[in-house]
Amino acid sequence: MTIGFILNGEDVTIRTEANIRLLDILRDTFKLFGAKCGCLTGVCGACSVIFNGNVVPSCLIPAFRIRGCEIITIEGFSQNDEYQDILMGFSQAGVENCGYCDAGKILAVEALLEKIPRPSKADINAAFSGIRCRCTDPTRLVEGVLLTADIRQRRLYGRSA
Repeated sequence: MTIGFILNGEDVTIRTEANIRLLDILRDTFKLFGAKCGCLTGVCGACSVIFNGNVVPSCLIPAFRIRGCEIITIEGFSQNDEYQDILMGFSQAGVENCGYCDAGKILAVEALLEKIPRPSKADINAAFSGIRCRCTDPTRLVEGVLLTADIRQRRLYGRSA
């Protein structure tokens, strides 16, 4: 089947089988390796992408579901100022990054801040419920997101959150 969708801001078309996972399409067809092959059951977050504005595990998305959708990977997102905001907030909070679950953590922050620019601790914990991270202290992760929200508010509006 032929499928058209938006990948990192570009209109793309692929020819594939309907049941091939989005994770495999990203890695094999587009050579985008930021989404990692983890549990393959959608619970670890290592393969996370932004799919129509929501963070989802790409290992659970079959090819037929991506037609007409917008997908943002960590590679595409890393080209934005928002990515730098997150890196700065994480750095200031001392968030550890192992390289395996980074895409999931970073994209979860972005999806959250797009919906809730000034999230509460409960909002942050809910946003990370689908990311199983063992390299970061959860308290530092919450602090990193709060700092990122403040950094973004200052960059966009010249004031703190």
